[in-house]
Amino acid sequence: MTKGSDSEGSSGREPVKVAAAAPAGQRLRVFWLLTGLALFALFYFLTGLPDAIDPDGRRIVLSAQGRMAVGLFLLAAVWWVFEVVPIGVTAIAIAVIQVFFQLRDARAAFTDFMDPAVWFIIGSITIGMVFTKTGLTNRMAYRMLTIVGERTSRIYLGAFVMTAALTLVMAHTAVAAAIFPLLMTIHALYEEDAHPTRFGKGLFIGMAFTAGAGSIITLLGAARGAVAIEFFSQLAGRDIEFFELTYYMLPVGAVMVFLLWVYVLLVFKPEQDVIPGLSERAKQLHASLGPMSREERLGLAITMFAVAAMSLRSLVPAFAGLDKSAVIAGATVLFFIFRILRKKDLEALPWNIVLLFGGAMSLGLCLWQTGAAEWMAVSWLSLLHGHSILTFVLGTAVLIMALTNIIMNVAAIAIALPVALVMAPYLGASPEIVLYVALAVAGMPFLFLVGAAPNAIAYESGQFSTGEFFLAGLPASIIAVLVVALFATVIWPLMGMPVLS
Repeated sequence: MTKGSDSEGSSGREPVKVAAAAPAGQRLRVFWLLTGLALFALFYFLTGLPDAIDPDGRRIVLSAQGRMAVGLFLLAAVWWVFEVVPIGVTAIAIAVIQVFFQLRDARAAFTDFMDPAVWFIIGSITIGMVFTKTGLTNRMAYRMLTIVGERTSRIYLGAFVMTAALTLVMAHTAVAAAIFPLLMTIHALYEEDAHPTRFGKGLFIGMAFTAGAGSIITLLGAARGAVAIEFFSQLAGRDIEFFELTYYMLPVGAVMVFLLWVYVLLVFKPEQDVIPGLSERAKQLHASLGPMSREERLGLAITMFAVAAMSLRSLVPAFAGLDKSAVIAGATVLFFIFRILRKKDLEALPWNIVLLFGGAMSLGLCLWQTGAAEWMAVSWLSLLHGHSILTFVLGTAVLIMALTNIIMNVAAIAIALPVALVMAPYLGASPEIVLYVALAVAGMPFLFLVGAAPNAIAYESGQFSTGEFFLAGLPASIIAVLVVALFATVIWPLMGMPVLS
């Protein structure tokens, strides 16, 4: 009788807790929804903002459209962080607001959703789907687990090192898409249910972070390197060779991967130190897979062909005009031609993530075309005029890190690096130190999902919210800035990099 009473009492209280929590969560959602709108309204009505003045004395006037673009930037940041609506819906709102308030016309605002960079994301996601469907990820996961053992700390390390290593030869987006299903398999061995765990949060957030850290090491890791070097060539008057970049960036990437492993291990300490019997189970599961199937071999061959074609763009002049988005979209077509993927797989694409990146492209181009991005960059860097070289370099790093967290890192480089390279001689800083600092921090956007495709791909795991990612990214971003500061002031000069112009 007593047990029955307790059970009834417990059953009776539970709905009260849920009912109490629901309105509180709804009120919080409405608060952040209105906060985003209020920030946009503030910049809509705000007038008299000072002009930005570059070192040559050129004035950059912030137009009414530019003011609203800054407000839209803040609205999107708040809505994305606190998920007041689905992240894809926030992306749609970015285009809608541009049209309603005449920041840009509808064709420009909405066409950006099908930018080649968005197609690259779609192609990268389909590669991950192929690896999952054919069983390649299970084969890779079981093999890795037999090597790293049963300790969860070593599983973290194995996953992060594998992620970073793959970015040396292929784009970090494609790496994240290929690694994602592998990590899902590993987590399923750790926790049979799909419920979020500390280990799951660390596994996927750490994958996103280390994909960025690894991608800075070579030109093959991301498109931002080629874009930055082109700006450097035009403004500094000399080219950066493929292995010259790797010489300076390899130690930065390696140190960051190690520190991120330690950081994730401390912040997301797994519930279990050891998964008993995992190695033996992984061996048995790997053996049960048997020889590779036709679909596995074909899917792997198409993926490797696409990776080779994208890699050759940087190494062979004849392939320089081959667009990476077309290559990876072509691989997607081949997956369907050879019936590795079917119609239901196309319908299963995470369109929420695709819309997210479409909105990021639309926002970035809106900031650029309205002049808001240049005004923001020059205003910030002008504050550093007259300060020490270290202050200027770190200020540049903070600016680019902030920009690359909310718009594509290629766009962030295009906005901030030319301004920084023009300002560097006025402060006596070498263009090389500015270039490498910019490339290092642009590869590590740890705050927002839109900062890099691996962030958004990791989010699909369901192991963390955008708010949790942001909070985890704050200390990680500070670590990245401190590491870059150490290299800029001590290690790179010892390696032969000029610091003074």
